[in-house]
Amino acid sequence: MNFKKKGIFSRSVRSEEPATEEELQGGILAVWGSPGSGKTVTAVKIAKYLADKKKNVVLLLCDMTAPMLPCICPPSEIESEHSLGSVLAATHVTEPLIKHNLVTLKKNSYLTILGMKKGENEYTYPPYSEVQAKELLCELRKVASFIVVDCSSYIASDILSALALMESDSVLRLANADLKSISYLSSQLTLLRDSKWDADKQYKVSANVKPQQAQDQTVHALGSAAFILNHSQELEQQYLAGNLLVDLSLKDSRQFRKEIEKIVKEVF
Repeated sequence: MNFKKKGIFSRSVRSEEPATEEELQGGILAVWGSPGSGKTVTAVKIAKYLADKKKNVVLLLCDMTAPMLPCICPPSEIESEHSLGSVLAATHVTEPLIKHNLVTLKKNSYLTILGMKKGENEYTYPPYSEVQAKELLCELRKVASFIVVDCSSYIASDILSALALMESDSVLRLANADLKSISYLSSQLTLLRDSKWDADKQYKVSANVKPQQAQDQTVHALGSAAFILNHSQELEQQYLAGNLLVDLSLKDSRQFRKEIEKIVKEVF
């Protein structure tokens, strides 16, 4: 992983004077939502966008029931493979321990991943507590400037995901434009009312919006949405193939790419 100082990007303008691109500040972004709303896809594409901009980013995959690492890229693209379970199993989580267990990639040195390996589950390692989860999130800030957390939908039984929602700087709350998705989030939000849940830092996202779902229908279902991520056949094919680190290039992905860029500029 390249631990470099932040760069300054510029481009030529008509006056031939360099214009400095607005510098991203970094922080922890938690991506959460109803099952099937596209949390992992969105988190991966945000992390990839940052890495392509030469920002050091860690993608934290919280789901221990269905490890998502195999869904992101083929095993041949992984340079070194370790496990989130080894980190949380420690008595205390430290920066060197995290760095040792990061999954590194052959093609992108700015992006590293921390998650469970294929075949592992929550019973593979000893149970962890709120102490280890808090230490992990705190130490990750020292490892990289940008942390993207792919939270599990089921926060009632996932300490790390619940803490990430409370300790992060921003939260994307994804939902499909259907009653089941809205009902699910309504039931889960009650679990956070008595916790350190800052409603001002969360952004509602209407996800996987298909052509037949008009925008007014989406807004009616969600109340409002800061961002709208349209359905993309190309993106769906990447997910099914387990190759989400490939660039999106087709026309049907254009709006999704633009919305990811808007999200990054807003939350970081």
